Parts: sequence; structure tokens; C-alpha cells
Amino acid sequence: MTDAPARYAGVRAYETLLGEIQDGTLRPGAVLGEVEQATRLGVSRTPLREALRRLAADGLVEQASPRVTVVTRIDADDIRALFAVRRALEETAARLAAQSGDRSIFVGLAEDFAATQTSGGPASDADAYYALIARFDAELDAAVDNDYLTSALRTVRTHLVRVRRLARDNPERLAASVAEHRLIASAIAAGDVDLAAHATHVHLHNALASIQGSLSDTPEEPT
Repeated sequence: MTDAPARYAGVRAYETLLGEIQDGTLRPGAVLGEVEQATRLGVSRTPLREALRRLAADGLVEQASPRVTVVTRIDADDIRALFAVRRALEETAARLAAQSGDRSIFVGLAEDFAATQTSGGPASDADAYYALIARFDAELDAAVDNDYLTSALRTVRTHLVRVRRLARDNPERLAASVAEHRLIASAIAAGDVDLAAHATHVHLHNALASIQGSLSDTPEEPT
């Protein structure tokens, strides 16, 4: 039988390290030594190893030696590959959501995006904007009602949070993204399958261009 305290410690270590990788505290190339991380997180090495195995399965860390793990790096090819998968998944999700039975929730989401546009916008509160995006994603998953598709989307979003944090926030791009999400939500609410997919395609094209431009202008920090 699995030891419950050890299992909880492993989950806690995983969630802490995941959050630090996603928010940029642990940057690409950062070394995660077993002894140092176990001490820092206040866990034994067994749950730490379990946490590192989960992060490796997520593609967020890799082994540099038997006892040293490093945070994986992200380059332009990685970002393009991520967005190729994201585009296929999210365009499909938008189409399925526009065909779902009850789309009323997307009427409210479109109104929330519209209100964000006229209330100072995401430039004044990027965290609130990302919270609204997370709510949109959750409702999209619920409307799709396809565990295989939503599981794949969750994996993509895990990496997307990290990519977004590595890029510099661009107030103009965030404001444009609000308008793009408003159109996607409105198209889904109206049951317009083609417009929902096309608006998603345009949004992702613009998002990729912005992220790549931001990263190319940002010097790589030492780790």
C-alpha cells in the first residue's frame, strides 16, 4: 500500500515545482539537484523523485545526470511545435463547442470580454485577464465534453503558461487578445461553427507572432 504522507509530499513537491517553472522562478536550464531541492521543499528524496518523474513526463524537466535534473529549455522551434498542436486542438474544440446543446454561457463570456475592453483592459490587470481566459478555457472544455481532447488541451496549456511568462507582457497584444476572445465566444454562442474555428485560427496566429517577437527581443538570462 502506498504511504499516504509520502504520496501527499510528492504531490506537494510536484505542484510547487510546477508553479515555479510556469511562473519563471525556475527558468530554463535551472539545475534541480535532489539534495538541494528536497531540503528546500522540506520533503524526503523519494517524494521529490516522484515529483521530478511527473515533471519529466510533462516535458518540463530532463535528466542531466543520475542525480541532477534541469528545467528544459524552450526555443523557437519548440514554440512553433506547441502552437501547431494547439491550433489543431483549439480549432476543433471551438467547432465542437459551437455545435453543443447549451451555449448560453458563452453569451456571458462574450459580455465579460467586452466589459474588459472598456474597463481599462488587460493592460491594467493582466492577472485578471488570464483568470478570464482560464474561465473561458474551462467552459470550452465543458462544452466539448470529450475527455481525450480536453486532456490533450491541458497538456498544451501547461506549457503555454510557461511560454507566456517567458515572453514580455505587451499591453497592445493583450487588448487585441481580449477582442479576439470576444469574437470566439460570440461565434460559439451563435452556433457559427466556421466563424468560431476561423476566429480561433486568427487568434492563435497573432498570439504566436507576438510571443516569438517578444522572445527574440528578450536577451536570455543566465541560469
